[in-house]
Amino acid sequence: MTASIAVFGSAFNPPSLGHKSVLERLAHFDQVLLLPSYHHAWGKQMLDYDARCEMVEAFIEDLGLPNLQLSRLEEEIASESTPVTTFAVLEALELRHPDANLTFVVGPDNFLNFGKFYKSDEILHRWQILACPETVPVRSTKIREHLINSRNFSHLTTEKVAKMIVNKGWYRSG
Repeated sequence: MTASIAVFGSAFNPPSLGHKSVLERLAHFDQVLLLPSYHHAWGKQMLDYDARCEMVEAFIEDLGLPNLQLSRLEEEIASESTPVTTFAVLEALELRHPDANLTFVVGPDNFLNFGKFYKSDEILHRWQILACPETVPVRSTKIREHLINSRNFSHLTTEKVAKMIVNKGWYRSG
């Protein structure tokens, strides 16, 4: 039987309940790889990669969904000077899992901008794309705004992620 693998890339800066609402609807996949961006293709400023991976691991623990797995593939295939593209990620995964059905999961913002992705036509030809908007309107930006304004944010992410952010002093202004 062919494995079905969903690829869910995001900055995870930090993981939010919006991410959770997408992941809960991917239960029909054998495996869901959560890939934090290593170098964002569009230059987005992010917390350190290792810190975001640590948060994703805590997020996965909190969610308790058996098919979720952190993937550090972007770090493995990155070069120092260029961003990692979705095309490169999917190509690398195809080499590692030649018999799997790979599906790239995109949120609404990336779906509307999919034509801007490197080799978007070839991605559409070679792999499956699943547009999966969040059903809970919580984005990482909202969490960071709450933190900058010293407002409670714990209702916007999972318990372990919220505690980790506070204990490690991530996203503090100044």
